[in-house]
Amino acid sequence: MEHPCQQCGTTIEDGRPFCPQCRAPQIHVRVAEPEAGVAGGPDGVPDGFSPENPQAGLLDHPDTINGKIAVRAALKAGVLGMFIGIIPVLGMMLTGALAVYFYRRKGRSVRTAVLGARLGAAAGVVVFGINALATIPIIMLHAQQQCVDEIVELARKGGFDTTAPQFQTSIHSLFTPSGLAAFFIFAVVLGSVGGALASLLLRSDKPRI
Repeated sequence: MEHPCQQCGTTIEDGRPFCPQCRAPQIHVRVAEPEAGVAGGPDGVPDGFSPENPQAGLLDHPDTINGKIAVRAALKAGVLGMFIGIIPVLGMMLTGALAVYFYRRKGRSVRTAVLGARLGAAAGVVVFGINALATIPIIMLHAQQQCVDEIVELARKGGFDTTAPQFQTSIHSLFTPSGLAAFFIFAVVLGSVGGALASLLLRSDKPRI
């Protein structure tokens, strides 16, 4: 078999490394082109890849969430929520916002309000779970009134008006099955709202590592 020289056109037998006329090399190496699904940016580097944070763009998809990190963030926020949750309404919203904050501290971004709401709701579930662990034994032992009296006394020392009948009634309702169900809805809804708002407010910031 013969082929023409790509430089001078002289007919050359296959297998000869150089052209006898112009000495041009006849052995050419063809470099395979990168697959379309791999190259997403210059030099074949996937889009979103950063040398400082090699996991960016690979694990931080805007519609996904890292389960292990999310659970830890929700647990931390839920434990703190047991203390800041005494602030009416705002306390549970702050708990949901804390879940988003703790998640971002691990280098993960929360780019949508839906993911922020999921993190906040998870923190609300943690608050409810801790509260239920303490409340259910009280209900089973029929010690609701004793607990109500102690809470009222603490509230009185804290400067709250405890003389209103509605105050003691609302406290007593916390130690009932219906009160637990209402608290669950309250914690999850307000926690998700706080998480969604935090994701919107912090979305443009660069995640910390």
